[in-house]
Amino acid sequence: MKKSRIYTRTGDKGKTGLIGGTRIAKDDIRLEAYGTIDELNSHIGLLRTYAGQDISDQLIMIQNQLFKIGSYLATDSTVSDFRDTIKFEDVRIEELEKSIDKLEKDLPELTGFILPGGHESVSFCHIARTVCRRSERRVLSLAEQDDIDIWIIRYLNRLSDFLFVLARYFSNFFRAEEIQWDSKL
Repeated sequence: MKKSRIYTRTGDKGKTGLIGGTRIAKDDIRLEAYGTIDELNSHIGLLRTYAGQDISDQLIMIQNQLFKIGSYLATDSTVSDFRDTIKFEDVRIEELEKSIDKLEKDLPELTGFILPGGHESVSFCHIARTVCRRSERRVLSLAEQDDIDIWIIRYLNRLSDFLFVLARYFSNFFRAEEIQWDSKL
């Protein structure tokens, strides 16, 4: 079996290839969108180190969905029909909503804004949440110039909610104090 090379040198002049072969600048909004999705996926991987099996399995499912979103965004639909083979399922959004409800049912009532922190896992959840929000903004910017499936925006929106609740779940699980924002300080 022939081993593939990691380096190709094709990006040395500041351009990269999309699925379909189109070359774009590495600071193009399309690359910014799917690159931020990739960044989010890495943060989700880090969260798995703190999760039990059930949550870890769900995070793996989320990572797979993020790879699907990334490949969709990395496709130039004017020269490739690869996007047509990618199916987004509402059941994945419903799973996030059910998980949010399940995790939230045993949490204390939310009475104000919470400062990120208290335990490493909580901080990492908040970092992932903010990267998720940035991903959503980048996808929305891309949607101004390209037709983007609305499912992606809905999924990212729900995922950021899930990550916020997961942060609260980890706070509760690790008995970390949730410190509320004090507007007087």
